[in-house]
Amino acid sequence: MKLLEVLNALEEEGPSHRREEIFIAPPDNASGDFTDEDSGDEDGQRGSHVPGSVLHASVVPEDSGTEEEDDDLQPPPAMKRQKAVVEPQRVWIKRDIQPNFRSWTPSDPHIEDLKSQELSPVGLFELFFDEGTINFIVNETNRYAWQKNVNLGLTAQELKCVLGILILSGYISYPRRRMFWETSPDSHHHLVADAIRRDRFELIFSYLHFADNNELDESDRFAKVRPLIVRMNCNFQKHAPLEEFYSFGESMCEYFGHRGSKQLPAGKPMRLGYKIWCGTTSRGYLVWFEPSQGTLFTKSDRGLDLGGSMVVKFVDALQERGCLPYHIFFDKVFTSVKLMSILRKKGVKATGTVREYRTERCPLKDPKELKKMKRGSFDYKVDESEEIIVCRWHDSSVVNICSNAVGIEPVELTSHHSGIAKTRTQVHQPSLVKLYQEKVGGVSRMDQNIAKYKVKIRGMKWYSSFIGYVIDAALNNAWQLHRICSHDAQVDLLAFRRYVACVYLESNADMSSQGRRSRRLETESRFDMIGHWIVHQDKRTRCALCHSQTNTRCEKCQKGVHAKCFREYHIR
Repeated sequence: MKLLEVLNALEEEGPSHRREEIFIAPPDNASGDFTDEDSGDEDGQRGSHVPGSVLHASVVPEDSGTEEEDDDLQPPPAMKRQKAVVEPQRVWIKRDIQPNFRSWTPSDPHIEDLKSQELSPVGLFELFFDEGTINFIVNETNRYAWQKNVNLGLTAQELKCVLGILILSGYISYPRRRMFWETSPDSHHHLVADAIRRDRFELIFSYLHFADNNELDESDRFAKVRPLIVRMNCNFQKHAPLEEFYSFGESMCEYFGHRGSKQLPAGKPMRLGYKIWCGTTSRGYLVWFEPSQGTLFTKSDRGLDLGGSMVVKFVDALQERGCLPYHIFFDKVFTSVKLMSILRKKGVKATGTVREYRTERCPLKDPKELKKMKRGSFDYKVDESEEIIVCRWHDSSVVNICSNAVGIEPVELTSHHSGIAKTRTQVHQPSLVKLYQEKVGGVSRMDQNIAKYKVKIRGMKWYSSFIGYVIDAALNNAWQLHRICSHDAQVDLLAFRRYVACVYLESNADMSSQGRRSRRLETESRFDMIGHWIVHQDKRTRCALCHSQTNTRCEKCQKGVHAKCFREYHIR
């Protein structure tokens, strides 16, 4: 089938039709040079405006276990075809769960150390895009340009200017990115134009690279960005808040080019893009991520499906910081009794909604019978040998929830809206349902933060949109740390991004090409009252106001200034 035929079929069937995630057929050689430039027009293709070459591309379905509710009772066709594995029969009994996990003792010395450092937004962002990562990107970009017989000579200072423009495009965007440099009064942006020349930006952006083409793994469809993924995962985990509760789910990176490995997600705001497996804290800090390559390129293990295998990989990454009793929450795409058993053996708690065919024949009341009972009714059983509970709860619909750590008690009353009576009624809610609803939304919170001011500039390379996603995720994480570590008034996400973009563009501007414009730029930014932070400096300089020696400076203005002179310097 063609992608256009699939889209039309989904629209004709309406929202009740089961939607499968779909791969566009990948290129034969995912690591070939031609995949550096195969995404079509840079400034076009927004929303549903997909080019004809993509609409008429062949597609293949992926068995990733993301069927809709109508198929909760039956396994997907691909699963039916698999050879049955004989497993011991579980014994289900009617009682509450009796978990035996260690208690959680909160202690996070790393966050306490970050609080004592009082890092600015730029300092927090550079925990992830640190000096090693910046130098790595510079070296790989220069190597790639040299392989194309171009002497690029990219520096870390110029790369930070490029990052600043990408971040700025999240909250100031034009139909064409060259409009930033136009002299027309309706579009000219002096902060960008004074930081780097247009042609220099275009040259750097066109050669931006993250791996050596001579050492790519042809079995990895994301080999071109694999070194960056490894580095960012390492930095994300290194500086992640140590918490008990984590969420695991799917995120989407928007993409409309010719590249394979993109999918049609069910229930996501973007129809086409890369699917990314994400593990986050309950607040939305991204701890670990991995772009999905489908079952063709990613093999499941331990008898789990692809989604369950990814949960285990996330848990393994968490346990690198210590084998603590983490509690992971996920939805029915991932949950199975088998997964709960594996996580329990690893000493990890888990709770999630589950499809009936993954409950291993747990004898609960029939959903049709439960729907006839009043809202708040529930039934539950526990696996006697492994202390895994499955609960079926009737609210607006019938929901199955499985856990290896939380039980029924205490049952509480909660207020729910009744659509028919247009009133709020009190319904009984088991403990595991209440905790699940409170803690499962970490990935959604991260998605919401990224979608607000996501990088708008994209290039010809298929992975340019993915790089924008990584930058947005790093900014989200830096802002989450700011909310935790800041002793003073906290800034919102927009102000945080603006500060990082302004500092990168002003502090790394090409002074040799500015001429007399640099004095105007300094004057305008000094009094704008936006994003000025006082930081420590190793070398003493003269204060810009009183002219005596000082070991502090304004990070944005790049001027030495005493703490006592800081306010007066920025208002005089």
